[in-house]
Amino acid sequence: MKSKLLLALLACTLMAGCDRVDPNSPLGKRQTLFKDMLRSSEDLGGMLRGRLPFNEQRFAEGSVKLDELSRQPWQYFPQVRESGDDSHARDEVWQRQERFQQLAKELEAATGELRSAAQAKPLQPQTLEAPVAKVEAACKACHEEFRIY
Repeated sequence: MKSKLLLALLACTLMAGCDRVDPNSPLGKRQTLFKDMLRSSEDLGGMLRGRLPFNEQRFAEGSVKLDELSRQPWQYFPQVRESGDDSHARDEVWQRQERFQQLAKELEAATGELRSAAQAKPLQPQTLEAPVAKVEAACKACHEEFRIY
């Protein structure tokens, strides 16, 4: 009985490992960057919404990190969708590259504005709400057009 249970557990573990994305592939790199962007954005929004204590230095550092991250994932979207690319991106990413790139630039502009706003000391949460909302709106706009939910 123990050997059958161990064998079943081993099979499940091996099958779970087969579903992994190569972290060095374009898809793996995109996913890592987007997850890092999400964590940074959630921390900033959390500080403004009272879910996390507002920390001026952490907020400023987080805005710099988010701005830097926002400029990176686009290089990992090849011109043509790679076979086996099991991402959450719709085919429209590759079919409507001009629009996709436009939305990427809008996100970069929004994170740049947030970064600038977060450098003006002392930081006041109410002055950061609009730039954070603009970043969140840029993310949402791209997701609505190009992400599979």
